[in-house]
Amino acid sequence: MSRSINLSLRGHERIFINGAVLRVDRKVTIELLNDATFLLEAHVLQAEQATTPIRQLYFIAQAMLIDPSNADRVRHAYAEVDSAIVASDPGVDVTSALATARSFLTAGRPFEVLRILRGLFEADASRAADTAAAITHRVA
Repeated sequence: MSRSINLSLRGHERIFINGAVLRVDRKVTIELLNDATFLLEAHVLQAEQATTPIRQLYFIAQAMLIDPSNADRVRHAYAEVDSAIVASDPGVDVTSALATARSFLTAGRPFEVLRILRGLFEADASRAADTAAAITHRVA
């Protein structure tokens, strides 16, 4: 058995554990005593927030974690978006992070994939802003 994990939740907060959605009615601490795949509500990305390629990849990976029964069907979409990002030459750091995320996905560790992708949000937003500025400059 692995070490336990304590999760503190606020009242009415949701948590996704092994595909189940739980909502607590008051502030509570949950102790997970064995390995479980979980996602805190604060880390859930809504569809309208998936505005950049990395965020789209995160949204797809999140779907695999929230609904493990459909993970195999969603995995193809992940591979397509991942390949498109790598093909756009995002830089060594992003390419390396995506390769690591791919390894975790293959190993069945989607929570680690989300952690890595969340770490790329800032660089992805900056890259999107630079692209938009370049397009605006060319148009003007």
